[in-house]
Amino acid sequence: MHRTAPSALAASGALCLSFLLVACGAPASAPGTGTASPTPTATSTISESPTPTSTSSPTATASATGTASTPASTPSAGRTSYTTTDGDLMFDYPSAWTIKDPAGETPASGGVFVEITNANGKPLATLRTHMAVGSTCTERQPYALLDSEPLPALAQSGQTPRFIFESRMDATQTDPMKMNVLAYGITSGPEPTGPDACPIFQFFTWPPNAAMFSGVYNPFDTTPGNEPHVDTPQGYMETQEYKDIKKMITSLRPAG
Repeated sequence: MHRTAPSALAASGALCLSFLLVACGAPASAPGTGTASPTPTATSTISESPTPTSTSSPTATASATGTASTPASTPSAGRTSYTTTDGDLMFDYPSAWTIKDPAGETPASGGVFVEITNANGKPLATLRTHMAVGSTCTERQPYALLDSEPLPALAQSGQTPRFIFESRMDATQTDPMKMNVLAYGITSGPEPTGPDACPIFQFFTWPPNAAMFSGVYNPFDTTPGNEPHVDTPQGYMETQEYKDIKKMITSLRPAG
C-alpha cells in the first residue's frame, strides 16, 4: 500500500469527524490515531446504539489530578492501575504510557476526560464519562467486525457492553484516508446484521448517562511512535500496540 505522511491531527480528525456521531457537552479530542472526535450530523434515527437522556451531575473526590497519571497500584510487571478523578472507574495500562487528566474541557455536568498516549506522545485512546448521547444514521456502509470481547464488569441493567474493533468503508470516496475508518472501543449497541451498518458509534451505558473509552487506528499515520509497515487491520491486531490497547480498554471496571 502506498503510504502518505499526514499529520496525526489531520489524519485522525478526518476519520473521526466523518464517522463518529455524538451529542454531548464538549467534543472529544481528535489527535493522532488514538482518539475519536465525534460530531453530530443527523438525518434519520436508528436503534443500533444507546440513547440515554437523563441529566448528569458532577461527582467529587479526586484520586489523581494534573497531566500525568498517578499510579494507584501495580497489577502486573510493567503495568499500572489508574483510577479516574471522580473515583468511579479504573483501568490498567503500560507503565511507559502517560495519562493526561483532564485532557480538555469537561461538560458542565461533570465527569472525566482522560487521554492516554504512548511513550512517544502518540494518542491511543480517550475515556470520557457523563455524556448525553444519541445517534443518527446518515447512510449505511459496508462494515467489518474485526475483534469483539464482552465486558461483564461494566454490565448495566442486564446489558453487557463489548470491546470491538470495527471498520466502515465509503466507496464514494477516492482518498484512501477518507474511504476507510477503523476504530476500537466499548459499545453497548447491538451488533449490526446484514452486509452494511450505520456509522461507528462507540459509546456504552454508564451512570448517569453514557461513557466512551475508544480510539481510532489510522494505517496512513507515520508520526513517531506509530507501528511501522502495518497496512491492514489484521496486521495491526498482531502488533504489541494493539494488544496493549485492547488489554487496557478491556480492563476498565468499577473502582473500589
